[in-house]
Amino acid sequence: MLCFIFDFERGVRPVSSIIIFLFANAGTGGNSTTNILATLQSLAPPLIGCTAAFVVAFWASLVIWTFRDIRARTQDFLSQVLSTVLVAVFPFVGVFIYMILRPRQTLAEIYERQLEEESLLAEMTERQTCSNCHARIEGDFQVCPSCGQKLKRSCPKCERLLELRWTFCPYCASNLTGPPQNMPGMAPNMASMGMPGGPPPQVPMGGPRY
Repeated sequence: MLCFIFDFERGVRPVSSIIIFLFANAGTGGNSTTNILATLQSLAPPLIGCTAAFVVAFWASLVIWTFRDIRARTQDFLSQVLSTVLVAVFPFVGVFIYMILRPRQTLAEIYERQLEEESLLAEMTERQTCSNCHARIEGDFQVCPSCGQKLKRSCPKCERLLELRWTFCPYCASNLTGPPQNMPGMAPNMASMGMPGGPPPQVPMGGPRY
């Protein structure tokens, strides 16, 4: 190109030769552009196929994830079907709607919370409280230290702590409601009671009265 310009300045080559050379170079540039477009057209189908495969795989992943997630959160069959269909029909918008409307806790989390509540309730049931003021008491308290409510009583024979509603002592078999039992050596006078086994009562002796 520079040679053509130098020759033109020196008047060696005519103007027509330079114009022909420029048109030839323009034709070569057009061929390169055409080659690039042909290469892009040959690469377009594989790129479109890869993109479509990625979109389909992502859509299937969203549907499967939604189905598994809703099954872990509820046992309602209708809710499971509706959530899955929502994400299948509206892949991207449906996921956001599902995440807003889905249950907050999974079934496993609900089960663990129920176990914690049951264990806490069992612990509170085992803990003894006063029936009057509901203060915490121990098993060997006879009265409530807060309000003075009588909680238990001692057996008059073995002195073990007993419940107030008990009629007999389970430790010594004493009757807690009947009269006190007589201790050995303190038996009452059978004669005065008129019971058999004692000396007969004395009858005053005297002659018949006329």
